[in-house]
Amino acid sequence: MASVTSLSDSVHQRLAAALSAALPQAGSADPLLRRSDRADFQANGILALAKKEKANPRELATQVVSRVESGELLAEVEVSGPGFLNITLTDRAITQNLAARYADDTGRLGVPLAEHPGTTVIDYAQPNVAKEMHVGHLRSAVIGDSVVQLLEFTGEQVVRRHHIGDWGTQFGMLIQYLDEHPHELDHRDAEVSGEEAMSNLDRLYKAARKLFDADEEFKTRARRRVVDLQAGDPQTLAMWQKFVDESKIYFFSVFEKLDMEIRDADIVGESGYNDMLAETCRLLEESGVAVRSEGALCVFFDDVKGPDGKPVPLIVQKSDGGYGYAATDLSAIRDRVFGLKADTLLYVVDARQSLHFKMVFETARRAGWLNEDVKAVQLAFGTVLGKDGKPFKTREGETVRLVDLLDEAIDRASAVVREKAQDLSEEEIAERGAQVGIGAVKYADLSTSANRDYKFDLDQMVSLNGDTSVYLQYAYARIRSILRKAGASRPAAHPELELHEAERALGLHLDSFAETVAEAAREYAPHKLAAYLYQLASLYTTFYDKCPVLKAETGEQIENRLFLCDVTARTLHRGMALLGIRTPERL
Repeated sequence: MASVTSLSDSVHQRLAAALSAALPQAGSADPLLRRSDRADFQANGILALAKKEKANPRELATQVVSRVESGELLAEVEVSGPGFLNITLTDRAITQNLAARYADDTGRLGVPLAEHPGTTVIDYAQPNVAKEMHVGHLRSAVIGDSVVQLLEFTGEQVVRRHHIGDWGTQFGMLIQYLDEHPHELDHRDAEVSGEEAMSNLDRLYKAARKLFDADEEFKTRARRRVVDLQAGDPQTLAMWQKFVDESKIYFFSVFEKLDMEIRDADIVGESGYNDMLAETCRLLEESGVAVRSEGALCVFFDDVKGPDGKPVPLIVQKSDGGYGYAATDLSAIRDRVFGLKADTLLYVVDARQSLHFKMVFETARRAGWLNEDVKAVQLAFGTVLGKDGKPFKTREGETVRLVDLLDEAIDRASAVVREKAQDLSEEEIAERGAQVGIGAVKYADLSTSANRDYKFDLDQMVSLNGDTSVYLQYAYARIRSILRKAGASRPAAHPELELHEAERALGLHLDSFAETVAEAAREYAPHKLAAYLYQLASLYTTFYDKCPVLKAETGEQIENRLFLCDVTARTLHRGMALLGIRTPERL
């Protein structure tokens, strides 16, 4: 089905045409339309245009009103103040527009695809091999997954990349320890859970680290292993692969708990760019972008200086010949631009790494790998804080394990569901508890602008009151309940009916869904969609309180209100899915 023109776009077109007719010499002028609490919309563009053309703004506004074609769209256009236009739509137009969205059998609710979609490679959810995921990994995964959903929904070609930490000196230590203690990773069961796999690795890592710090001979053997690993020694690589495979079992179990799809083909860790590192350094050095300084290959910047005022370089290759993160990140850029043909490289990475990525992107730009046609963007996110406003830690001061946090959220949510549950089995309560708990964690993150810190407060997250996913999920479940109780009455649009004020407010907000999705995708801003959905649920609550649905005065009014309920439910369902959150039919 073709996309549906929004009411605001239709009004904009009528006003722009009237402006051009009133002031032909001005060409195409923007009426600057926005929602208003004094009418349905307000147009403010006439003031600036009148000033530019040295005309009286109120007289110009009056001329524009006389030239507006109202048709079935506009009920009233009046001049206000020094030259604003207050615009009120007909009830018929609101209902007809929603009916067109309702008729879209693709599930898109008439939302158009982007006019010029491109290819975006998005780098998110980047755990480390042989290390447990902690609360710090939550935001990259949750924000990244939602941005993927938004971009794909608007028609962008999206390539997912999970740049896992699977290389470096600690693997020499781990491999050497496992070689000398070969039964440490043996499993008694053929099937092992992700958490058990990581528990084994975590225990192994601590034992290896303890020996590494205490035994100089073991430390020497471990460092020799790093050289073997980098040189591609088959036995060493096979053992390294065992660590990676064990870790992936765990990663997939955590992401499954987060209700996120992570595909093995999308996991391309630091090791995936090993074969490109030498060439990346050669290209940078030959082009003069990087220079040798005290034996290291460095890139310098005028605006990056240390506390002593001296330049702080980006070190691409160390003086001992080893490669740092910069070499890997620059090689990844080459692969994503020239191999994957990306127009946009999006990195969902902690704000504390902003300087590193600023230098990496500038280096790639100087090398010609990024240009006007290919951009790199860091979607920097803030820190997860505890209730005390400090970085979220355990009582012992350790970073909180992600699985513990998710399990607690599910337990809290299950208690809420059980308290409210009507005729739900224990199995259904467990399923809803997981959907509500994980939804609560995701929504608390996504309803905050990514670059801001936010407080992790489970009590607030699973509350039925306030700006929470539970409030939205409950609104959806309530609508589904009404639709089930409707009996022979079916949702149907009746454009001939007058609308209550609460119906109009709900209808106008529903119409702006497409605009909100486009903006959230364009700006990588899931929090704007979350704010829209919360307002939608709030407007629906007002509608539900003021407009009886199943006890409306006439059969037509019952059908029209059921229709409004169903459009709202579909919009909530689609919007929440774009945030990666489930909407249970019953709560």
